Amino acid sequence: MEKVLIVDDAELNRELLCDILKGDYAVEMASDGEEALGKLKKYEKETAAILLDLRMPKIDGFTVIAKMRQNGWLKHIPVLIISSEHAVEIEAHCFELGVSDFIHKPFESSIVKNRVKNAIELFACKNQLEQTVEEQALTLKKQYQIIQIQAEKLREAKPFNLLMMEYRSAISEVETKLKVLNEEFSQEYNRNPFESIKSRLKSPQSIYEKLERKGFPVTVESIRENLADVAGLRVICSFPDDIYRLAELFCQQDDIVLIRRKDYIHNPKPNGYRSLHLILDVPIFLSGGKKYMKVEVQFRTIAMDFWASLEHKLKYKKDVKDTDEIVEQLKSCADSIERLDYQMQEIRNKIDRSSFLSCLRQEDPA
Repeated sequence: MEKVLIVDDAELNRELLCDILKGDYAVEMASDGEEALGKLKKYEKETAAILLDLRMPKIDGFTVIAKMRQNGWLKHIPVLIISSEHAVEIEAHCFELGVSDFIHKPFESSIVKNRVKNAIELFACKNQLEQTVEEQALTLKKQYQIIQIQAEKLREAKPFNLLMMEYRSAISEVETKLKVLNEEFSQEYNRNPFESIKSRLKSPQSIYEKLERKGFPVTVESIRENLADVAGLRVICSFPDDIYRLAELFCQQDDIVLIRRKDYIHNPKPNGYRSLHLILDVPIFLSGGKKYMKVEVQFRTIAMDFWASLEHKLKYKKDVKDTDEIVEQLKSCADSIERLDYQMQEIRNKIDRSSFLSCLRQEDPA
């Protein structure tokens, strides 16, 4: 049977509360704060709740609460204050200190029983939830340690390092082809189809986590067969039509194989994300001959990249309030950025048409 401690310097109050609760709980009583702290120390694990008077000789109720907090008892033992007062300031202060509820005099049997029962059940649920969270955190920590160990083993394996060298070579091939196209456009049309290229190679830890998550074996062949985004490039363009023109020209090269195309510009993700994703087979040329490697290339405008970078940072911030409102605002920003992209593109087109007509007039003065 769960134990309840009643602490009040008035014997009549102790006896009344004992009569109400003794059918459901093993009742312990104390006449002041000093005795209460002694019994809490003795019966800490068995005590399910404490009913506490605030005004007592020797040690008052506020001091008992402070000692309980200091000893860590307040985390798992609910405190219900016995009071004849209804002062808002006192109740507010008690709740700030961590008190669970109040039992007001004169005592009503059903109210006392239900308030004690609810406080005990609520703390039991809270303690169970905290224990579950601690166990899950410990499990995640162990999993993370395992992932780190396995990722380190992967990093040290020669076949894995050779594979990463091949992916780096594929990134270099894509960068070279894009730079050639950029140089050609610069000479032919006096403009560049992209502003910058960013490349990245997945870390051993990220590779291991993704293979585990998808249920694939953690082997070099499994990486090659099952992961399409180990090698990645992000191509930042000025305007949306530059994205499609550049992607088309790139895929038309006879040694490039398009595996998959996802157009998040024409079909944005629900959160507003926009980008053109291509999964490609790209040839690399080694001493043993030609080999094809998978590379993911993402094309974005400057504005799309700005939005995606900030959205990624904000998404992983913890303890963020008003999440739904922030998601809606980010979506609105993404839509505004799309309109801005096409407005800027239209301005550029007008300038290009004006320049073209001006050239025609200069060539044909008549």
